[in-house]
Amino acid sequence: MNEAAQSVRTPPARPLLGPLWLQVAVGILLGVAMGMFFPHTATSLKPLGDGFIKLIRMTLAPIIFATVVVGIAKMGDLKEVGRVGGKALLYFEVVSTLALLFGLVAVNVLHPGRGMNIDAAKLDPTVIAGYAAAGQHMGVADFLLNIIPTTFADAFVTGNMLQIILIAVLFGVGLGELREAARPLIEVLDLLLKGMFGVVKLVMVLAPVAAFAGMAYTIGQYGLASLLPLVRFTVELWTVSLVFVVVVLGGIAWWAGFGLWGLLRYLKEEILVTTATSSSEAVLAPVMLKLQRLGCAEPIVGMVMPAGYTFNADGTAIYLGMGAIFIAQATNTGLTLRDQVVILLVLMLTSKGSAGVAGAGFVTLAATLAAMHTIPVAGLVLLLGVERITNIPRAVVNVIGSSVATIVVAKWENAFDGEKARAVLRGE
Repeated sequence: MNEAAQSVRTPPARPLLGPLWLQVAVGILLGVAMGMFFPHTATSLKPLGDGFIKLIRMTLAPIIFATVVVGIAKMGDLKEVGRVGGKALLYFEVVSTLALLFGLVAVNVLHPGRGMNIDAAKLDPTVIAGYAAAGQHMGVADFLLNIIPTTFADAFVTGNMLQIILIAVLFGVGLGELREAARPLIEVLDLLLKGMFGVVKLVMVLAPVAAFAGMAYTIGQYGLASLLPLVRFTVELWTVSLVFVVVVLGGIAWWAGFGLWGLLRYLKEEILVTTATSSSEAVLAPVMLKLQRLGCAEPIVGMVMPAGYTFNADGTAIYLGMGAIFIAQATNTGLTLRDQVVILLVLMLTSKGSAGVAGAGFVTLAATLAAMHTIPVAGLVLLLGVERITNIPRAVVNVIGSSVATIVVAKWENAFDGEKARAVLRGE
């Protein structure tokens, strides 16, 4: 028997500790137990989770740049690039607005803040001063100007995703016009991309440790008893996020001709890592690679997925809608239907301007409340204690939403291999 035949018949070796998703799940359970029974020790584990996220973020700038450039350059036709980008942006705007409406309707039906009777004048605004200060600089003009980096290198040094995407789009269009002459550079960038994916694969080995440390810190720092006053809002946010995934994203997947449940099972490792680290950035590269393996054309993934992280944050949109009205209900701030429509319109703008900002949900919410001059900005203090826990469903829904968006756009462009997808989902 020759070596080639033997390699075909020999099944791949199974990981010694089981599949990664199982390792991450065990890490989460152990982290919860550590946080409950040894809270002081648990809080000291935070650097482990932070270190994992920093390692992942270290790879994002070159990965995003290379995927966008290679994707556009391989398309070649600028009309095709514009068509794909236009479809993606239209999808992002429609679905993210649906998410905002979903959150606003849910919080008006459930009334999680009713009966809290918080006096806004007695709240300490100093603890959210950093978020409020950042929110003051999120006007439309500032947002648009911030997309343009000071220098080419500055975007990569600061890790600003919007700026990196802008540079990559311009560079990709420039290479596309050179066609054959640019092929060697495109191949180099493609090789760089594969190398960076290899780095991510190495870093993902640490995901179970990061999951353990992240959950241990969350439970140990905030505990369960201290969160009881806000348990209702937190539970309802998780519930509304779940319903949005099942009803809205599930409906979109059904309409587009693929099963959401199959996709969720396929991305279970990335979803668990996102749950444990409260960061969607931690799984951007692995999800992009998996979507390519699933049958989405590489250029589509390279354009749509990074842009989706910026413009299609469905989970964050749900949180913003619910958070704004929750603060109004908790502080007995009366809002008319017109006020809520204005909130929706403002959120449609501010929710697109938080990419690359630490504490993006808080910053965006602060910007919205400051623009309204109706709901007290100091009310953000009420949500500060559950910020990390409410960030989990936001991040998870963001990952799922961007993945669904990429497949939908790929199907629109006839750039999705359905047979390959079915084989991959069957484990073949």
